[in-house]
Amino acid sequence: MTGTGRKAPAPVVGFTEAEDTAQAATAAPEEETYTVAMTGDIMMGTTYPDNALPTDDGAMLFNDVKGILRKADIAAGNLEGTFCDTAEVTKKKESEHSYSFRTPVEFAPRLKEAGFDFLCMANNHACDFGYDGVRSTERALDALGITYAGLTGRREYAVIERRGIRFGLCAFGHNSYTLKHREHRKVKEILDSLNARADIIIVSFHGGGEGRAFSHLPYDKEEYLSEDRGELRRFARFCIDNGADIVFGHGPHVVRCVELYKDRFIAYSLGNFCTPYGISILGVSGYAPVIVAETDRQGRFVRGRIHPFIQKRGLGPRRDTTNAAITEIKRLTADDIPDGRLTISNDGKITIKTTKR
Repeated sequence: MTGTGRKAPAPVVGFTEAEDTAQAATAAPEEETYTVAMTGDIMMGTTYPDNALPTDDGAMLFNDVKGILRKADIAAGNLEGTFCDTAEVTKKKESEHSYSFRTPVEFAPRLKEAGFDFLCMANNHACDFGYDGVRSTERALDALGITYAGLTGRREYAVIERRGIRFGLCAFGHNSYTLKHREHRKVKEILDSLNARADIIIVSFHGGGEGRAFSHLPYDKEEYLSEDRGELRRFARFCIDNGADIVFGHGPHVVRCVELYKDRFIAYSLGNFCTPYGISILGVSGYAPVIVAETDRQGRFVRGRIHPFIQKRGLGPRRDTTNAAITEIKRLTADDIPDGRLTISNDGKITIKTTKR
């Protein structure tokens, strides 16, 4: 880290598996461990079908969380929507559950100011405004130096160097235009590419049913709105079996359990993070944690922390002194990962259970 607390140098980006990534010279690590901050869905406001935007171009949205995100070596989340101003909606309004999100381009710098380095685009809102909207979003993020991945035929992964370590990042979803988490052969191809280029690999995924009825993690495939939303427990472990070190999800709009698998960290859903309008934030849907995972140089989980935030309409994530997100993740982990190896304290510390001899 520099004296300002900001991250450097600029990212090295991979576009497709056929394109090589220049290998930057690495320096000796300054510290033993490395931190990755993870969040759920981000949709800062929309102009479609009507204006629903926070004041001052969202200048205050991330005030409570940016200290955590900027301090981490890598900060990653899910961009639930587009950055575009004039693109026309292309998504069919098939039911009352169908929404389209168009955030003004001038809101994009808020993500850089907050400290984000990587955003998942493999979700069901990335193409709400067609490929005009996709290209506009990509241009906005490129101008800020924020990397992204997850759409078929476009960028498949990114590599970012921090403190002598190369972090490889990729993203998967369930929609026709995304790199799909159910296509394990393609997942392995991308992970193989990253294994050749990166030291620590982070996988982001969008999947699962939506709403409080889907807080628990099933053992088999999930279906929602007649869509195959993935067999996510199997997928996350498959990623780690093939070289991933951290896997984190989003999509259900609620938090889910966390797991340690082969000494690697999995968060199955981080819920909504910054969705001040257009997405319900009532009850558990408003829990907006930041999870920071600390790993060694090989990507093995050392310790972590759940930082509890809760959303307020029009304001984004705000500090939650009741620790509601911690309590919920702790409960779900106890229920859904029986005999799991992680302990979550009441103040959010995540540690590995001591094995009794």
